[in-house]
Amino acid sequence: MVSSIANSLGFGSGLDVKQLVTDLSNASRDPKIARMNSLTQANQTRISALAQARSNLDGFADSLGQMVSDGTLRSTPTVSDESVLGATSRAGLSADSFAATVVVNQLARAQTNYSGLVADRTAAIGAGTMTLTVGGVAKTITIGATNNSLDGLANAINASGAGVTASIIADEGGHRLILKGPTGETGAFTLAANAGADPGLSAFSTSGMTVGQTAANAEFTIDGVAFSRANNIIDDVIPGMSLTLKKAAPGQGVDIGASRPLDMIKQTVGDFVSVYNQLKKSLVAASSLSGPTTSLREIERELSNLVNKVLSSHGSINKLSDIGVSSTKDGLLSVDNAKLDKVLASDAGAVEALFNPRRDATHTETSDPGIAFALDAIRDKAIGVNGAIDRVSKTLDAKKENLTDQLEKIEERESAYKARLEKQYGTLEAKLAAFKATQTYLEQQIKLWTNQGND
Repeated sequence: MVSSIANSLGFGSGLDVKQLVTDLSNASRDPKIARMNSLTQANQTRISALAQARSNLDGFADSLGQMVSDGTLRSTPTVSDESVLGATSRAGLSADSFAATVVVNQLARAQTNYSGLVADRTAAIGAGTMTLTVGGVAKTITIGATNNSLDGLANAINASGAGVTASIIADEGGHRLILKGPTGETGAFTLAANAGADPGLSAFSTSGMTVGQTAANAEFTIDGVAFSRANNIIDDVIPGMSLTLKKAAPGQGVDIGASRPLDMIKQTVGDFVSVYNQLKKSLVAASSLSGPTTSLREIERELSNLVNKVLSSHGSINKLSDIGVSSTKDGLLSVDNAKLDKVLASDAGAVEALFNPRRDATHTETSDPGIAFALDAIRDKAIGVNGAIDRVSKTLDAKKENLTDQLEKIEERESAYKARLEKQYGTLEAKLAAFKATQTYLEQQIKLWTNQGND
């Protein structure tokens, strides 16, 4: 009797049962595995294409937004004498409409006071309270056993939150306390010892200290119009421009204006078209593969609509199509450089506003979104929760998991099928071996009988 299926395979019958089982199981398994591998590879290819499309969309939006935010496409201020004042641009500067003369009569400065010499900065100076008043707001400075020293007084003033900075400097023969307030007239301050304070604290009242300089506002004129500000950095006078006053120069006019980076704007239009086409191709590649494509085509449509989307409040030059950008029959973009040059020559400010929109009370993200803001909106919608790319990504990830589960189940079923084949053919092998043994026995008996009959 055959002791086990494993021992029976390949013995006794003359048949190659092992190879037969292998061939039959492979014939069942291989086509199924090949199909699953093909489906898995196709799904992975689409996942990769989607990731590339997302990366391109992200990179496109980020790079354009960066160019706008860092001023690459922005009109640049010009200053005739940068030793007197400097100027930097912000969103909204219009090179076509701005030119002015600035006269800096006085710089904004902070009040400073300094004390007489103190030999030991850690020695006691007197206990009690003092009142520090800045812009009408009073703070109490308390000097007691734990901070009765020049160091303690400076620390207490700095911790008061009054806006006055106290520092100690070494001087010949000792140390001085220096107090400095905020810049501007409203930063003027007083420090006074209160009733009952030790007499030594009076030496550190502003009335007992030397005045280094008084607080003052910056005084300047722009085209003869007078302005006064508490700081030397002026952000609220010229739209789109920040002025930094460097020195007083009464009677000296400094001319300021702006120049437009026309070459950079023209290059950016060409770069926009090139990168757009790269993004478009990556989306088409992702959409052309098997699986859901409606969501990705939604992004393609929104991108295509950028050409004719109103991006500024300019009356006649407010779309990409107005400066020579158009769609080809295959959905890509091209630029008519002759038309772009003509528009730049006639109204460069309108072209700049498509990429670097003005920002003021009447020019908002609604009225003048600009191409970067419009592209950001498409990107944020696409990659946001339940956005087009997010939906497709979730579908593909779910399919990947499903294919993995199916493959595992196929392997389990095929392993079970092979085990059944081994059992069935093992039994057959045992029976064939038994039949063969019987045949051999009968042949021997017949031969024996035949020989006996001949005798």
